Amino acid sequence: MKYITAFLLFWYDFIIGDDWRNAAATLIAIVLTVGALAAGLPAFWIFPVVIGLYLVSLLKTT
Repeated sequence: MKYITAFLLFWYDFIIGDDWRNAAATLIAIVLTVGALAAGLPAFWIFPVVIGLYLVSLLKTT
């Protein structure tokens, strides 16, 4: 059981890392892209735009 816990804690630390907002922005971008694809819309631009907006917001906070 401790191996499973260690494995899950590794992935949590790897994905979330120091800032949970990075993981949240990536998850939002993925969900929006998949949603647009499911609706039959062109979605190639959604992921870069969402991540770009997130990166711009980081510049304003520092």
